[in-house]
Amino acid sequence: MSDQPSPFLSLAVEAGIAILSLDAPDELNAITMDRHRELEAVWHGLGEREDVRAIVLTGTGRAFSAGGDLRKMADDAGTVQGLRNALRLPRDGMRLIREMLAVPQPVVAAINGDAIGLGLTLALIADIGVVAEDAKLGDTHVKVGLVAGDGGAVIWPALVGMQRAKNFLLRGKLMSGAEAVANGLFAEALPREAVLDRAKTIAAEMAALPIWAVQLTKASLNKQIEQQLNLVLDTSLAFEAMTMVTQDYAEATRAFADRRKPVYKGY
Repeated sequence: MSDQPSPFLSLAVEAGIAILSLDAPDELNAITMDRHRELEAVWHGLGEREDVRAIVLTGTGRAFSAGGDLRKMADDAGTVQGLRNALRLPRDGMRLIREMLAVPQPVVAAINGDAIGLGLTLALIADIGVVAEDAKLGDTHVKVGLVAGDGGAVIWPALVGMQRAKNFLLRGKLMSGAEAVANGLFAEALPREAVLDRAKTIAAEMAALPIWAVQLTKASLNKQIEQQLNLVLDTSLAFEAMTMVTQDYAEATRAFADRRKPVYKGY
């Protein structure tokens, strides 16, 4: 059974497995504010479905998600709309991560291509990740003048430890899918044409197990992530919102749109 729960998301359910796809391939599945709200809303409904025993999250086209829509961000920087976006971020960002973590069914991320910024965070919040070995991955918030606030400061240290997390987040470094597995971010790296099928296989394996055993094991493990979320996420999101009204952020996003090197002034 196929469905289109919102303009950005497509959903297919078969044999107890829900395939949730970020579905804007011409824009590399970039996430605008409207698309962010769609992602916030979809998880509760999936969690309530008794016909869904496992979920696969993937992207359509050649990318998983390029993260925030930098051209739209450049247009909004320094405007009233940009200020509204900054004021909404702490609430909306908290809701998205909490809703994803609260889904009782196991979530397998099929990272079929590049995943950047928030796009990568979505994949990391999933329970198990299968990634294209040649995909480009990274949380590059700092390179566009932003704090890595929308989940990266929570999930990276939990997965790879604080030293590695700082090395990547403070520098905005990119890595390949194969390197991500070596660093402990994901479970498996495969040729990209094999990623979705492998994720479906893992999802089907868990769907065939006793449902309460799987779901309550997931809930137990996620308590550790939720503890860090309660400690960190409201602060990191507030800091990210603060950087959304700086001149360096406006310059970084506009330089990206103009395909030129940014000139930062430190405010």
